[in-house]
Amino acid sequence: METNKKKIVNDPIYGFVNIPDELHFDIIEHPYFQRLRRIKQVSMTNMVYPSANHTRFAHSLGAMHLMRRAIQLLRGKGYDISEQELEAVSLAILLHDSGHGPFSHTLESSIVKGISHEDLSLMIMRRFNELHDGKLDLAIKIFMGEYEKGFLSKLISSQLDVDRIDYLNRDSFFTGVAEGNVNAERLLDMMEVVGNELAIEAKGIYSVESFLVSRRIMYWQVYMHKTVLSAEYMLREILKRARLISRHRDLPATPALSFFLKHQDDFGPNDDMNHVLGMFCQLDDYDVMTAVKLWYNDEDFVLRELCRRLLDRNLFRIEISKEPFAPDYIDGILHAIAAQFKLSLYDASFLLLQGVSSNHAYQLNKPAINILYRDGSIKDISEASDQLNISVLSHPVVKYFICYPKELER
Repeated sequence: METNKKKIVNDPIYGFVNIPDELHFDIIEHPYFQRLRRIKQVSMTNMVYPSANHTRFAHSLGAMHLMRRAIQLLRGKGYDISEQELEAVSLAILLHDSGHGPFSHTLESSIVKGISHEDLSLMIMRRFNELHDGKLDLAIKIFMGEYEKGFLSKLISSQLDVDRIDYLNRDSFFTGVAEGNVNAERLLDMMEVVGNELAIEAKGIYSVESFLVSRRIMYWQVYMHKTVLSAEYMLREILKRARLISRHRDLPATPALSFFLKHQDDFGPNDDMNHVLGMFCQLDDYDVMTAVKLWYNDEDFVLRELCRRLLDRNLFRIEISKEPFAPDYIDGILHAIAAQFKLSLYDASFLLLQGVSSNHAYQLNKPAINILYRDGSIKDISEASDQLNISVLSHPVVKYFICYPKELER
């Protein structure tokens, strides 16, 4: 019996999203892509916003929908984009996040050492290309920025791309943070192509300003919320401690997670990358949270304590500063942890988490968001904006933070 591969997905952001053809359908149905249903888009953010349980799967479909809408609008303005190019850029954006591991960015360097999620996405695209007899050749070229029509690559990855438009709207919707919402249709409708680069018509400048402000708000109110930072860094420390323990004894975990815990060094040319990819594509949030539950009663006090606190949402206190914390201050907290929990200073260091959070809403050192005027001239948004000083948003806001048990006696 032949499968009906012309499907429509009901999306809460855009309404109906069409699966355009058999190739898209077959890739979406593959276990490598279905895995994205089990990876949260915004990691531990549901610790603060309970409804933020949406997935990389939904985001990938949403980004594909916006990409196809963008191409439709550009074609309507007379730009030559073939059906082959439409299929390729649609597949490229569909798979752009396929290399994300459990809890997305939070554990990117904690589980798979030495390989970025972009590199893993490319490996997955190449695997799909093998399975489909080279039908993703062009998609891979566009994804890598090697295709002659550079604006197609910029729609996938730039300072104003369909990836960012979708995740801002989707994350805003599911967190309930209305300030993060952007007008996707307006931004796409204002896009032009000038000299093989994307540009925004001058009359769309206020939509671009709103987009940049929304991005800044979402970073500090959602992605880098202090409670989210505490939870995410605790999860990282759990994996760090587990990797250390795995040098000496087996920890209960799924086969895929065990494989990566025991691999202590960066992956490189001496590794069987096909095997690594196969194991990676078995990993999702469930592997990690199953392990955290299994380690809830582990014999190692530090691992047990971190797992219990994370699962029970007894999160660490977080202190935030605009300046680095004084070494003496950090040392005092470390000694207090060691004394209170009767730990060595080394073991106590796993209960004192340190980090730096920073955000650029707009980066001047990266390809610009170009504003196109009626006379054909182009300006960087940072120069063109008259209502808002975009240069202010281009300066990174850096915050230093430390986390430690709330009940610490000092």
